[in-house]
Amino acid sequence: MATIKDVARLAGVGLGTASRVVSGKGSVSPATLVKVRAAIDELGFRPSHAARTLLSGNSKMIGVYIPVLSGTFYTPILQIIDTELRAAGLHMVVAFGAGLGGARQQAIEGLAFLVERGCDGLILMSNVLLEEDIAALGPRPTPMVVLNHAFDSIAGQCFTVDHTLGGTIAARTLLEHGHRDIALVSGPASLPDNVERVEAFKRALAAGGVDTGTMWMVEKDFSPAGGWSAAKELVESGRRCTAMFCANDEMAAGALSYLQEAGIRVPHELSVIGYDDTPSAEFSAPRLSTVHMPWREMTQNGVSELLNRCYGLQRPVTRNYPVTMILRASLARADQA
Repeated sequence: MATIKDVARLAGVGLGTASRVVSGKGSVSPATLVKVRAAIDELGFRPSHAARTLLSGNSKMIGVYIPVLSGTFYTPILQIIDTELRAAGLHMVVAFGAGLGGARQQAIEGLAFLVERGCDGLILMSNVLLEEDIAALGPRPTPMVVLNHAFDSIAGQCFTVDHTLGGTIAARTLLEHGHRDIALVSGPASLPDNVERVEAFKRALAAGGVDTGTMWMVEKDFSPAGGWSAAKELVESGRRCTAMFCANDEMAAGALSYLQEAGIRVPHELSVIGYDDTPSAEFSAPRLSTVHMPWREMTQNGVSELLNRCYGLQRPVTRNYPVTMILRASLARADQA
């Protein structure tokens, strides 16, 4: 394969001149530009990624860390990131939780992997890292933004959604539909965003006169299997509820599946609502009522902030995004149950 040295030799110019033509940076006379481009065409020269990085000082790669590479939550977010980056002429490198260590250690190792690959910037999605882990990154010569979590030390680089409002909207929706005997399927208590939505949900119910101290509650792992087992436990307990709130759509999907198999009609005997409004919610059976969280807006603005920091761009960045309730077929009034 032809190299930049071959191009310079054929064009009769110095290596630096040929490099300036390839990178598009620096001044070159029109006549020299014609000669170098002719040499490039004749040799069929195509600079490698490594060569372009050396010439420009940028890898044109953005590193993304996510905890798991599965499910209906992270995949759409990765698609949004990839679409935004490709439109800007950039590429995505993904690292995700793997290895023998716990979730926190996996996140630390994932960030180190992306830095070692020469990524121009990093996008982090993790609820398990601590402020001290961010401080341990040092001066952070590699720009970074954080999605769905906030660190006080880098508050301007953090983009999240209003989980307190999300939990509140879920509770108010059930109250407005006459539900008071409500089952709650929480996600892991170790995840701050789950705690925010669940605590807000219970506060809003309490404000509406519901005794949350006697409410049927269970903690699961945000997976469809968790939702399935939660619905099974509720049915086997014999507890009479008119509605179930699942703290994410994947658990709601699992719950719907179990309820269908158990012969319990949704929403006629039990209403079910979820949280996130992932793409699968619209196509569940029945179609899932869920809290729409503005993941697309959060992600797009986080990417814009990162590109501004990496490449000196002036892309607009906002931080307030709408949280709404999407009403579909899985929710009915309590007096219709």
